[in-house]
Amino acid sequence: MASSIGSQEAKTVCVMDASSRIGAALVDRLLRRGYTIHAAAFGRGDEAKAASWSESKRVRVFRSDPLDYHSIADAVRGCSGVFYSFNNDSYDEFMVEVEVRAAHNVLEACAQADTVERVVFTSSVTAVIWKENRKLAEDVDERDWSEPNFCRKYKLWHALAKTLSEKTAWALAMDRSVNMVSVNSGLLIEPQLSPSNPYLKGAPEMYEDGVLVTVELKLLIDAHICIFESTDAFGRYLCFNHAICRPEDAVKLAQMLSPLAPSPPPSDELRVIQERIQSKKLNKLMLEFGDELQLAE
Repeated sequence: MASSIGSQEAKTVCVMDASSRIGAALVDRLLRRGYTIHAAAFGRGDEAKAASWSESKRVRVFRSDPLDYHSIADAVRGCSGVFYSFNNDSYDEFMVEVEVRAAHNVLEACAQADTVERVVFTSSVTAVIWKENRKLAEDVDERDWSEPNFCRKYKLWHALAKTLSEKTAWALAMDRSVNMVSVNSGLLIEPQLSPSNPYLKGAPEMYEDGVLVTVELKLLIDAHICIFESTDAFGRYLCFNHAICRPEDAVKLAQMLSPLAPSPPPSDELRVIQERIQSKKLNKLMLEFGDELQLAE
């Protein structure tokens, strides 16, 4: 069983963006594990205040602006841990700059706060898989990075934003001795999932490359908790629990994205793709963390 960072009793952590699906679920789980929460909502404070946990005496809601350093610093102040994620419904060159600036502000605020023991930075598998000559490379894991020039060339703005923001966070964390760990998430399966999801730009190529992966919310939240509490956690972790490699899986995902669209006819041209991405590092950590994830559930 892996050792954990102290006891969660009476610990205060900051969750931003608490109004996102990931953030709201994290607040709920952290409350059940005994934490006190600074719930920082990015421009949607009313949604956070409407959440089921908003009336809890152990939750303090902050209306934060990711581009306003002082509002970020206010939310982080006094916290022993920070869970950070940034999501937008659409991406372009401007949004890439916004996400990079936001990541810098968050890590700078964490560096200035002498109480922060660890930052869990939510990134994406799209920050790992896109590069020239990717078909000739070995299987993908946490050591890989998407190439910014390749992302710009093919206008993979979501991948570029996740790559540059994560690189910015790592550079600042290493320079300022911030204990940071990243979770590189696959496509989150959620009720609102649609073909316009920015993660899905280049989905046919992801499928052909064997790197189109999805993650369920429960595993993603479990991974965040495990990575924060385990002293053995370090570096980057790919997080997914399903690889879309069979034709029937691709059809199922397409129907999930467009429920009203007619099912495609069977085709002999579709073939099983070899999975070329792995999350052994996270699987090992969560196995070692063991039953601690079930505490306070």
